[in-house]
Amino acid sequence: MIRRIREEDVEAVTNLVYELAEYERARDECHVTPDQLHKALFCDEPKLFGHVAEVDGRVVGMALWFLNFSTWDGVHGLYLEDLYVTPSQRGSGLGKALLEELAAECVRNGYTRLQWSVLDWNTPSIDFYKSLGAVPTPEWLGMRVTGAALNLLGHPQD
Repeated sequence: MIRRIREEDVEAVTNLVYELAEYERARDECHVTPDQLHKALFCDEPKLFGHVAEVDGRVVGMALWFLNFSTWDGVHGLYLEDLYVTPSQRGSGLGKALLEELAAECVRNGYTRLQWSVLDWNTPSIDFYKSLGAVPTPEWLGMRVTGAALNLLGHPQD
């Protein structure tokens, strides 16, 4: 079953985020707490949203997403931050079902794009995404400012 995330799912989803970080070879970079995730998802004006895949009453997959905006289209899109299904459930159709639900969310709300990033070495996921009609955007490089560089940029010296 695919459904919107509920408050009681936060602990399980936090664990899945850590599993994903481990899979992506970046476990030491993951620091989110269940409290942080709960606040982001269930505050008065949430900016983060989520769906879970549930099997036999257990959360075994998740999709965490937020809205972006296309200045060219003039409407919102959905940016998928994290998609993860536990290894024991891969190949069962849950990843596809989560993406189908996010695509349906886009269609229902008039959003013009469903977008995400994938690590360039993750060929199983890349092949899976291509099989669903996703296309890579090789002309675009992901950019990020964090840590000391973010602090420096946010507090320029006079």
